[in-house]
Amino acid sequence: MKKRKGAAAMLLICAALVLTAYLSGREEWKFGKDAETLESPEIPLYVPERPYVPDDVHMLRVWLDGEIRDVELETYLPHVLAGEMPVLFHPQALRAQAVAARSYLLCKQEQGCKSHPGADVCCDASCCTAYCADAALQERWGQDFEANMEKIRSAVNETAGQYLAYEGEIIQAVFHSSSVSRTEDSANVWNPLPYLVSVDSPETEDDVPNYKTEITLSAQELRDAVISAYPQANFTAEAANWVGEIRNTESGRVQDVTIGGVRISGTEARRLFGLRSTSFALTYTDDGFRFSVTGYGHGVGMSQYGANVMAKEGASYSEILMHYYPNTELVSL
Repeated sequence: MKKRKGAAAMLLICAALVLTAYLSGREEWKFGKDAETLESPEIPLYVPERPYVPDDVHMLRVWLDGEIRDVELETYLPHVLAGEMPVLFHPQALRAQAVAARSYLLCKQEQGCKSHPGADVCCDASCCTAYCADAALQERWGQDFEANMEKIRSAVNETAGQYLAYEGEIIQAVFHSSSVSRTEDSANVWNPLPYLVSVDSPETEDDVPNYKTEITLSAQELRDAVISAYPQANFTAEAANWVGEIRNTESGRVQDVTIGGVRISGTEARRLFGLRSTSFALTYTDDGFRFSVTGYGHGVGMSQYGANVMAKEGASYSEILMHYYPNTELVSL
């Protein structure tokens, strides 16, 4: 496939997909000890100078096993989907995820893989996409491999060639694991985009494993974390007075928090303190500083657990996508 050069400004988020826990007890889905869903990464969105329309040739140049291989998009996609969403999610939720993943891969055709020049995408989740080969899936699913792969392939086949577009341009179909009543506006995390605005999301504590979590840091641990990024921070006061004003976005997430006299964005606080989301409360106790966190992920775009709840309530994959990515349209290659 000949690489397009004309829309070099079309930089999609590099999907350094962050693993999130799916501990429902309903399936053994494991890298390490925990089951998982994924989220798209914590790096800025870029707005292209002009629309990008994918080529008619549905091939990807994939860095796989130490070399670049030409792989059909629809053949590659099931292995990506298997790494992005639990197979026991509702079929309509899986279809919604398949469309989001296809949209991303089509954009990667234009952007290319930064780690492997000449390739569109690689199988390194810290760079491009999650990718689960058959051998890994057979080990994970055991005797359920064939049935599970049929469900994954069905989600891909039922949406074959479909992607999301806004005014003729493939959208940046970011997603996250779970939200708290509403998703976040991309303007509060990266750059504003008309299809990544805050919308209602139906999942609750009853739907999401580990929906609420707590992390407690000693005063020294919190101080060290802040100083590592903000050496100008002042911690001469009593520890009980280190935390100042906390401001929230309209969705209820932390916009920024003042610690040691330094104003830290909610996204940066999440990174510094290892929090599952920016929806958190911060209190000082005798044990140190307690972060009470709800949900998982940056909160922008489609909530995977929200999509699953919508599907269980009767929504189709297209209705799910139009809800989480308003003002877009479903386009076929």
